[in-house]
Amino acid sequence: MTDPRVEKLAHVLINYSLGLKRGQYIRIAGPAVAAPILRECVRAAIRRGAHVETSVQLDGLDEILYKEGSREQLRWVSPVAKYRTRKLDAVCHIRGEVNTRALTGCDPKKVAEVAKANKPVRKIFFERAAAGELRWALTQWPTQASAQDAEMSLAEYEDFVFTGGHLDDADPVATWKAISRTQQVLARRLNRAKEIRLLAADTDLTFSCRDRKWINCCGHENFPDGEVFTGPIEDSVNGHIRFSFPAVRQGREVTDVTLEFKAGKVVKATASKGLDYLKAMIAMDAGSQFVGETAFGCNYNITRYTRNTLFDEKIGGTFHLALGMGYPETGSKNTSGLHWDMVCDLRDGGEVYADGTLIQKNGRFLDKAMPQPKAKRR
Repeated sequence: MTDPRVEKLAHVLINYSLGLKRGQYIRIAGPAVAAPILRECVRAAIRRGAHVETSVQLDGLDEILYKEGSREQLRWVSPVAKYRTRKLDAVCHIRGEVNTRALTGCDPKKVAEVAKANKPVRKIFFERAAAGELRWALTQWPTQASAQDAEMSLAEYEDFVFTGGHLDDADPVATWKAISRTQQVLARRLNRAKEIRLLAADTDLTFSCRDRKWINCCGHENFPDGEVFTGPIEDSVNGHIRFSFPAVRQGREVTDVTLEFKAGKVVKATASKGLDYLKAMIAMDAGSQFVGETAFGCNYNITRYTRNTLFDEKIGGTFHLALGMGYPETGSKNTSGLHWDMVCDLRDGGEVYADGTLIQKNGRFLDKAMPQPKAKRR
């Protein structure tokens, strides 16, 4: 028997997140292990009258390329990928890993080579998305591998995933519309700010967001969602930040990451594990040494770290930044083959200042109209 939350998730993704319309061209992609949600998304898109292209991926194909591909093959970019990215109206991408550590043994320089080669495709994608020409949505299908990373049983992880998306609610779309309203209060406040300063354990970081746009993320791209983000002025990031949780990318886990910035550029990077990989990613290209995104996590239904950035960056009361590619719709001018989010927990002593005024303490915004933790039931 299919979990009714699966059908709800497909309904939210196709009808709310993507707002799919009759006659539009959508690509629905994901791994074979995520067949239940792929099937329901295709069903929902067909019922909307869309033209559906489905891509079901097999586990282990990336590993073959990284380990056996020649330099020429690593640098090759599919002309079909470029064409498709220019033509699509919507993309629904489902993630679901059979083995989250499958790429751990791959040479990080080869991983960087492939990412760098695909930078033109990413640029087309981001520019069309920023112009409103291409809608996209990304979500996670609960798998045994992801549950294990999160130190949960599969049943517990399923509940975690669906609760993060408010799929237990009678009307999840209504819930996300309400979330949008409270997050918009925060976005309006941040859009009046010129400089943000963060203070936390081993962290004192400032950046300018003057004339940049803070964007309210309320379930239209990432799902589950719950953040407000911008692209900082590229040369304005100064200070140091220690990330509370391991930074995970393509199955690589880098722990105790501390970055020091001067005039926007990473001038020092340390980690107790995975330092070589961290340095290889930072050195990928000119833009990977700068910050493309800064954001506040506002989803207070997500309370614990799970080694999955889609969820971890949304934890209510956290801050994250991404090295590399910025989103043009924020005004960011940073381009890169990298976009790597790293999360700093502000819930234990953290403070956020906007132009010198304290707006958040211990992960709670001081304005009660902004996103807040739910009151605990007695």
